[in-house]
Amino acid sequence: MNPMRALRQYQKVNSHAQVSEASPHRLIQMLLEGGLDRLAQAKGAMSRGDIAQKCVLITKAIDIITGLRQGLDEEKAEDPAAIQQLDSLYEYMNTRLAQANASNDPEIIDEVARLLITVKSGWDAIAPQ
Repeated sequence: MNPMRALRQYQKVNSHAQVSEASPHRLIQMLLEGGLDRLAQAKGAMSRGDIAQKCVLITKAIDIITGLRQGLDEEKAEDPAAIQQLDSLYEYMNTRLAQANASNDPEIIDEVARLLITVKSGWDAIAPQ
């Protein structure tokens, strides 16, 4: 068996195991981490001139942010206004990523990554003990 194929298969199985055992809080953390990973990979693809891969990776980041956005629940929130602000932030991130994809602008990817890092920092700070 090809060693790289074996590694990818292990990572896939390991990832599925982590997801099935994760708390809802941890799942959000994993999505944020995945979004940041895709943005870093997209920026790398952009710098290499690999347009097809850049498009795939930015689309994956957009899909992750869309999933986070769809998971917002105003009815369960202590502060519905905060949920609305987060929804608007996610919408802004997706708009900016579409612009980064169209214009091949790595600075926009950095901007969105900084925003995701801020969200992740807040999420990490409220992690259950």
